[in-house]
Amino acid sequence: MVIELRRGEIADVILNNLYKQTQMQNVFGINMVALVNGQPRLLNIKQILDAFIVHRREVVTRRTVFELRKARDRAHLLEGLAVALSNIDEIIAMIKQSSSPAVAKAALLEKPWQPGVVLDMLQRAGAESSRPDGLADHFGLIDDKYYLTEKQAQAILDLRLHKLTGLEQDKIMSEYRDILDKIEDFLDILNRDERLKQEIRRELEEIREEFSDPRRTEIIIDHSDLTVEDLISEEDVVVTISHLGYAKAQPLESYSAQRRGGRGKAATKVKDEDFVEQMFSASTHDTLLCFSTRGKVYWQKVFQLPIGSRTARGRPMVNLLPLEENERITAILPVREYPEDQFIFFATASGKVKRTPLSNFSRPRANGIIALDLRDEDSLIGVQLTDGESGLMLFTSTGKGIRIDENDVRAMGRTAAGVRGIKIKPGDEVISLIAVESDEGQILFATEHGFGKRTNIAEFSEQGRGGQGVISIKTSERNGRVVGAIKITGDEEVMLISNGGTLVRTPANDISVLGRNTQGVTLIRLGKEEQLVQIEAVAASVDEAPKETDSTTS
Repeated sequence: MVIELRRGEIADVILNNLYKQTQMQNVFGINMVALVNGQPRLLNIKQILDAFIVHRREVVTRRTVFELRKARDRAHLLEGLAVALSNIDEIIAMIKQSSSPAVAKAALLEKPWQPGVVLDMLQRAGAESSRPDGLADHFGLIDDKYYLTEKQAQAILDLRLHKLTGLEQDKIMSEYRDILDKIEDFLDILNRDERLKQEIRRELEEIREEFSDPRRTEIIIDHSDLTVEDLISEEDVVVTISHLGYAKAQPLESYSAQRRGGRGKAATKVKDEDFVEQMFSASTHDTLLCFSTRGKVYWQKVFQLPIGSRTARGRPMVNLLPLEENERITAILPVREYPEDQFIFFATASGKVKRTPLSNFSRPRANGIIALDLRDEDSLIGVQLTDGESGLMLFTSTGKGIRIDENDVRAMGRTAAGVRGIKIKPGDEVISLIAVESDEGQILFATEHGFGKRTNIAEFSEQGRGGQGVISIKTSERNGRVVGAIKITGDEEVMLISNGGTLVRTPANDISVLGRNTQGVTLIRLGKEEQLVQIEAVAASVDEAPKETDSTTS
């Protein structure tokens, strides 16, 4: 059966409904009838296991008896050859004097022979243990003399001359000793019940080691305790939100890495007046705290976002969240839990900041709740999770930046408006909020004309909140205004989005590290009238090795 879903539907949710409301998953009976002593019987689990063990005992016993019989037959022939080797000179002389093979065989059978090393071996192993079934009593070891059987005599006559060399004699004696050890082991299995159980256990363990693999299914008694999230596999996805409010998620592997300066590939299909405004990586089990232009916060599970291809537009946020008229999402924060010692740090375009305990947002409401008070047409530009001891950095569109201590901003309630974080001039606005723990790492800047750089965090000294900050990147005519600033700590890759919907994913390490008062290098080649609008760091996943593009610094 094949069920085709409409675009944006969550397959696991549909599957869960099929399990719950149809007979696609059902209880069924198992035939527990087995033959016990030749009679069919209905058994429970314990009884059928007992019957299986009895069956294995029978199988192992019969197989051991068969192998014991074969070992005794082989030992009988080797025993005769060992006796012949101990009397080799006399036997060769007897064969030479015989007129025919039949006469030679009769002479071998008639004469009692010295057992040689066979005597010691049979005394240790027991003369009766290696005797073949049905062998007459007048054959074998009798009163320290050995009487050959017809099979042994024939084996001696068939013995080739090269078997008389010292090395070949050692091989015969070594095989004879091994056969006697095997016979002893077989008899131990047959005579001791505990040893028989050990053999059964050993064989079952060998089967388990050879054929077992990790369980792929989970046995669950009741599906009523399952949530939709339990049926969603956890994986990292890239979440994109367009300027007009279209949202979607797509696997991180959808993008292959390129060197800086590449042409990129389409990240999403947008209308002429739309462009990708927000982009970040998150787990499908994370919860998105969605902060709107009206200062409200809404809750949205990542796995509930429509999964789309790189060129898919996604679904409007108004269809996912109960947004009011003219309200749109401006900042999104992925979280998993709500510990008491963590905070959400807010920053607005006008330079105001606020710190609120994360636990204040632990109780989702369908219609959202107030997160902060926005005044005078101010807008929220970023949120960060902090631990109470973090440093915060604010960067503006004119290339200014400031680094402040989180403790300079006291914790406030959800409805507070906040305090000044950085003083900005008319026409300028805050475009990025970054949390830092130390001087390790760099800040990656990007401008609207596709240029950027990395600058060490250590070059930004801590200041008191409310200052004008320092130059972070030159906003010359070549560069244009700053559109993004993100923190780089290791081998991340950077996604760059233009207002034409073009994306470049490039290793951050390919971008030059320059001082604060510089313009940077080419990050992305833009088309005519195309501008860079967004950058985001993602985990490195290089699957191709494109050519590097030369760029210049200034």
